Amino acid sequence: MPSMRDARMRTCSIPIAAEADLTPLAADLAAALPARGFVALSGDLGAGKTTFVKAVAAAAGLDPAEVVSPTFGLVHVHATPRRRLVHADMYRLTDAADLHEIGWEDALAAPGWAFVEWPERIAAALPADRLDVEIRIDSPSARTFTFHGYGPAHEAVVERLAARRG
Repeated sequence: MPSMRDARMRTCSIPIAAEADLTPLAADLAAALPARGFVALSGDLGAGKTTFVKAVAAAAGLDPAEVVSPTFGLVHVHATPRRRLVHADMYRLTDAADLHEIGWEDALAAPGWAFVEWPERIAAALPADRLDVEIRIDSPSARTFTFHGYGPAHEAVVERLAARRG
């Protein structure tokens, strides 16, 4: 699959023709994420944010059946002895001031990955070092994933994704 990247390789766009194509992309991301990775997922309703988190969880050895949309629970923590994944949906929050009410600091205290849907709701609280993933709906089955790395650890993720996909 072709990928496009800027000269610094901090941005990488990857088209996905069908949901089945998420598996190798998720595996590449799981292999590239640092031990403390923060992933902010943006996209319209139905873009596939939770589906992508399920695919990354599976690639990391977590049970994807346990990964469900955290729309009502807001924060779900999935863990094995080797991997911890926090999956959060901020759609129902007004702003970052609401984070203390949902136990956000406790959820992020332990090492692991955090995947946040609707990150624009908590923009003021997003870490400077993170990976932003925009999911654009191209057709009923096709999506384009655009990765933006911020900070050295997550810029390296984008470089690795671009190299694997290029």
